[in-house]
Amino acid sequence: MTWQVYLSGEIHTDWREQIVRGCEAKQLDVVFTSAVTNHDASDAAGDCFGVEHESYWRDHKSAKVNAIRIKKNIEECDMAVIRFGDKYKQWNAAFDAGYCAALGRPYITLHDENIVHPLKEVDGAAQAWAASPAQVVEMLGYLLTNK
Repeated sequence: MTWQVYLSGEIHTDWREQIVRGCEAKQLDVVFTSAVTNHDASDAAGDCFGVEHESYWRDHKSAKVNAIRIKKNIEECDMAVIRFGDKYKQWNAAFDAGYCAALGRPYITLHDENIVHPLKEVDGAAQAWAASPAQVVEMLGYLLTNK
């Protein structure tokens, strides 16, 4: 059984790669999707529609272009992993979690214990909370192999 897993959130660490490598090592049949993780490319996604002199309008256009990919990936995923780092606020990740919840798409959160309190509502709607990419891989192994 192939699962499509959407990886959302923090882009400053290698958590995505850890999950992908872990699933490959266990030979799990998983296809991963994600938003664009190159910060500069993501910020420039709407630049094809013309130069903006106010950052609000540049961000607005780029967010709408990026939303096309994100919306499709969330709607088609079997499950999402929503990563919250402690260095930056991932408002987009919280939005993705809410979108998953609204669609009835299962998601788990991935974050350190020190931000459990600010994420209590996001965690409350999640199917699980993982503290490490290894836990995500272990859970996917269970879901895909019943072991």
